[in-house]
Amino acid sequence: MNINEASIFETLESEVRSYCRDWPAVFTSASGSWIRDENGRDYLDFFAGAGALNYGHNNPVLKSALVDYIMSDGITHGLDMSTVAKREFLETFQRNILEPRGLDYKVQFPGPTGSNTVEAALKLARKVTGRSAVINFTNAFHGMTLGALSVTGNSMKRAGAGVPLVHTTPMPFDNYFDGVTEDFQWFSRVLDDSGSGINRPAAVIVETVQGEGGVNVARPEWLRALATLCSDRGILLIVDDVQMGCGRTGPFFSFEEAGIVPDIVTLSKSIGGYGMPMALTLFKRELDVWGPGEHNGTFRGNNPAFVTSKVALDHYWSDDALTKTTLKKGARISECFANLSDQFPGEVSHRGRGLVQGLVFEQPERAGKVCQLAFDEGLLAETSGPSDQVVKLLPALTITDDELEHGLSILAEATLKVCS
Repeated sequence: MNINEASIFETLESEVRSYCRDWPAVFTSASGSWIRDENGRDYLDFFAGAGALNYGHNNPVLKSALVDYIMSDGITHGLDMSTVAKREFLETFQRNILEPRGLDYKVQFPGPTGSNTVEAALKLARKVTGRSAVINFTNAFHGMTLGALSVTGNSMKRAGAGVPLVHTTPMPFDNYFDGVTEDFQWFSRVLDDSGSGINRPAAVIVETVQGEGGVNVARPEWLRALATLCSDRGILLIVDDVQMGCGRTGPFFSFEEAGIVPDIVTLSKSIGGYGMPMALTLFKRELDVWGPGEHNGTFRGNNPAFVTSKVALDHYWSDDALTKTTLKKGARISECFANLSDQFPGEVSHRGRGLVQGLVFEQPERAGKVCQLAFDEGLLAETSGPSDQVVKLLPALTITDDELEHGLSILAEATLKVCS
């Protein structure tokens, strides 16, 4: 087959592509919670760029600021040079996010992706403590580069490394044993037992809600116990908020509900506001032991992302209005999913926080069938979990009530067809 006999995507793009296989359309434009293909068909987006579009596609408030900045010949690529755009972002982040929450974090720009900030967090923890081991959790996902992959649980993704993934030890995430065994009973004992064979780790890295792992939600009390365990033993606590931060669970940081203050926090995805690459590594002031240039990256100074992030923080995070509407919309999804679970007891269940919600199928293949039927009806939703058994919803936080109801009706109808 030559390049003229098939689409350019099939003939030239790598076989590694994935989302396009589940959503066989060629998209051309998007606005708010809608994305349009080249044939003029509109799809309601319950995926939001895997959580990178919390404020929707082409948000008009952010777009206006971005266009004005570009048209004024503002700095685009700035490495880590000081720029007006970076200064205004940092001032806004401090004023709207850090100060109201009593957080005294330093801000590092590690590179533009989630994997970049996880790599920086792991390196910093090891540099600060002088220790190499890191504790991660079952079903975790932290990225695809080698360090981030070493603390990821998915066996298929880990196998792609091609080399041993070392210096990490997985522990059971909250409710891994379905409440039968207290997760910390073994964890705390092996850390304190000189005969356990477990080296004292530099850090523990955790997601408060495991998105790719299947929308597994850690209880606030579990997170508090984890924070205490780490603090009492001189272990740094890293919270990976790449997907669950920036309001996805309600509060700006997903760990706020638990009342903990992690030593290191990783942010990416929606921190850029407009879907442009940007990442932050936040850490307590006393942990800033980097030497100049010791961790860097060519694209860590994405100034247009500073601009859109600054506007997003001013527009959406100067009060708690977005948090309240996110929790309200999340409760509506949970209500819908609870009704479906009641209709199919033992076959369907649900879990989630805020606007990350999962519909869980005991027969894993049913989740994929539901997503396929939903796509046929004009809705984008993905599966997650070790067996792809969960229909995971990540709608934009700015989705309207009517749009939410429209999407839920499509999902409910698809579930009824698959499970009846």
